Amino acid sequence: MSSKIQKIYQFETIWISDIHLGSKGAKALELLHFLSITNSKKLYLVGDIIDCWRLRKRWYWPQEHNDVMAKILEKSRAGTEVIYIPGNHDDLIRQFVEHKFGEIQIVMDDVHVTRNGKKIWVMHGDLFDSIIQHVRWLAFIGDGLYTILLGFNGILNAIRRLFRLEYWSLSKFLKHKVKQAVSFLSAFETGIMNETKKRGCDGVICGHIHKAEIKLIDGMIYANDGDWVESKTALIEDKDGDISLISYDNLLSK
Repeated sequence: MSSKIQKIYQFETIWISDIHLGSKGAKALELLHFLSITNSKKLYLVGDIIDCWRLRKRWYWPQEHNDVMAKILEKSRAGTEVIYIPGNHDDLIRQFVEHKFGEIQIVMDDVHVTRNGKKIWVMHGDLFDSIIQHVRWLAFIGDGLYTILLGFNGILNAIRRLFRLEYWSLSKFLKHKVKQAVSFLSAFETGIMNETKKRGCDGVICGHIHKAEIKLIDGMIYANDGDWVESKTALIEDKDGDISLISYDNLLSK
């Protein structure tokens, strides 16, 4: 009896963020599979890997969340350079910056040099979120509302599947509409790109806002690796040093 051979995708570097392990919204099984079918010389964990905010309110840690952490540790022991940059939801880990957890390096940010010589600043992004920095209580309320909307997403998309319609995110639609109304995204990108330029880098990779995107702003690369709550996306560097955005769902369809 023959078994299907799983294709393994090889990359120079992978960036993932906003997994939110410890929350019911985390797509841990999909991420576990993604980590199983990809290899890279370097793996960046760009913040909000563990949702300490959610765990403080209610403990939720199923086996698949444990399995994701075990897989990351396995990769680090096997020779992958793993760099963990804590975000606002896992800010408790910031007290361990400049230390190692096993073979995993914990840093506030990093400058990654691609194979084609581009200097890329890597950081989570919450330091450029005015709500997180100045109205922290509002950020906690917003996080709670987002969790409620994710619950509605499940009901809505169960109905859509009955009519063979594709997944559609109510929470993402509303979140981006509200943030556009207050020019949040524009201010977020502007602040990040100004700092990237000051640091003499060719581009930036971040997470935080759960909006997967890669584009040029004033000749510099702006790349956001999205999240593993809804978009299930990552950024990758190929053997030529080029950075691109990939989707777990699209990877499976190849």
